[in-house]
Amino acid sequence: MAERLDPWGSGKIEDYENLFKEFGIESFEKFRNKLSENRYIRRRITFGHRDFAKIMNSIENKKPFAMMTGLMPSGKFHFGHKMVADQIVFYQKLGAEIFLCSADLEAYLVRGIPLETARETTIEEYLTNYLALGLKEKNLNFWFQSDYKVPYYRLRDMLSRKVTFNELSGIYGELTTGKIFSTMTQAADILHPQLKEFGGPRPVVVPVGVDQDPHLRLTRDLATRFQNEFKFITPASTYHKFMEGLQGGKMSSSDPNSYIALTEKPEDARKKIMSAKTGGRATIAEQKGKGGIPEECTVYDFFLYHLVDDDKELEKIYGDCKAGKQVCGECKKICADMVMKFLEEHQKKREKVGEIAKNILGK
Repeated sequence: MAERLDPWGSGKIEDYENLFKEFGIESFEKFRNKLSENRYIRRRITFGHRDFAKIMNSIENKKPFAMMTGLMPSGKFHFGHKMVADQIVFYQKLGAEIFLCSADLEAYLVRGIPLETARETTIEEYLTNYLALGLKEKNLNFWFQSDYKVPYYRLRDMLSRKVTFNELSGIYGELTTGKIFSTMTQAADILHPQLKEFGGPRPVVVPVGVDQDPHLRLTRDLATRFQNEFKFITPASTYHKFMEGLQGGKMSSSDPNSYIALTEKPEDARKKIMSAKTGGRATIAEQKGKGGIPEECTVYDFFLYHLVDDDKELEKIYGDCKAGKQVCGECKKICADMVMKFLEEHQKKREKVGEIAKNILGK
């Protein structure tokens, strides 16, 4: 039976390879060496794409392109979110014009979050962290779904003309009125950078977790259906794997025990790491005899995704675990120290960029 991807759900992806067959997502492997400076690409965390060749062509030939992504202001900004922020910074350095959306309207419609709360979360938990992680104001376009420009809303309403309820049901399953409205808004988020008022047609890439692919499939179809009106270039997308939560399962803003926020007190972060799920054996003797299972270890995920940029160093951590040379307690202490150091340095950067974030909102 085909797997359903739910952009509003919390299901865990069990088989990433299966997504190539089920949904037509392509492997990112052929672009890996060309963009190997990016840790997520180099380590196959970014594993799939749709239409990325047009983005690669723009990068190689220094032609205009844009990157669009959104943030869901529903809770704390944690290490799982950092992955997207790092990709925004990466594409900005490659020359992309950045379009960054706060999905405050979707948060209100689908999750019941008041608009004012969503706005406060946007500045304190997202924009400030993005800037502290290296995002620049230059070539950055930011907007709230609830407060933007007329051509964007006109496009959103026009898009609804060429999609049916049955089509949306086939893509998303059970729908509410709020979800239907959100699908059209998300399509406008992705397509509007190509309107003449925002720069005109050019390649646009949207880096997302694979659970968001239903939005991309619908939007790519709509781009084709509105060729006569807007001359849209079909948007490209990349897909990254999810970081597992600290106790296993999905890392979720609704479960504080599953994540470490970038505003977390370093000492509290240490405690979470020291109690995190690992790929260790039942006893130290068994660990040393059989070795650990780093593929099932949330602590190793922190090294893999965020903390260790040197591949040889990462290979040693992996090898020592598999060979039983390092037990989980020792590994946790190393990880906890690295997380604490990162948070201390990052939080100092946050203090320096807080006013810049407020100024961006004021534009």
